[in-house]
Amino acid sequence: MIKDLLHEAEGKMKKTLEALEADLRTIRTGRATPALVERVMVNYYDTPTPLEQLATISAPEPQLLTIRPYDPASLKDIERGILASELGLTPNNDGKLIRLVIPRLTQERRVDLGKVVHKRVEEAHVSIRNIRRDAMNDVRDFEKEKLVTEDEADRGRDDLQNLTDRYIKKVDESCARKEKEIAEV
Repeated sequence: MIKDLLHEAEGKMKKTLEALEADLRTIRTGRATPALVERVMVNYYDTPTPLEQLATISAPEPQLLTIRPYDPASLKDIERGILASELGLTPNNDGKLIRLVIPRLTQERRVDLGKVVHKRVEEAHVSIRNIRRDAMNDVRDFEKEKLVTEDEADRGRDDLQNLTDRYIKKVDESCARKEKEIAEV
């Protein structure tokens, strides 16, 4: 019973970590990466659609992204979607593909991006702690209902805390990696 609870909590924590890493990939660094624009929403035939479903995105150079739409008629929609996003990039459209030049980051922008990373990391910390809190409540309920012994409940709480510490550490490692990417000139 406690093992199932721990397994479920670990699954939720893993999903939180994966969501954080996917979110951090969209934060712009000085280097062009397709993940930067994959989740930009484009109004395609009045339906919000992620850019990755509408086009091939590649990074032929460290400071350049190219976006080749599957449907050439969607070029204008993709352009509008990029302009509407919070990326601060201006698309160059040549009729067949869109080029996005990724400018070098200023020191001020690096500091701002660091703050955004810390905000997202703190949200992940809160999410993991909430998962721990819910699991701790379940352990307490199991103990009250005499479904587990006091020793099993104590061991379960210790294991849950160790699991939480492990995932908090992984979140912090993701944060450190992203900060290092942002700091690269």
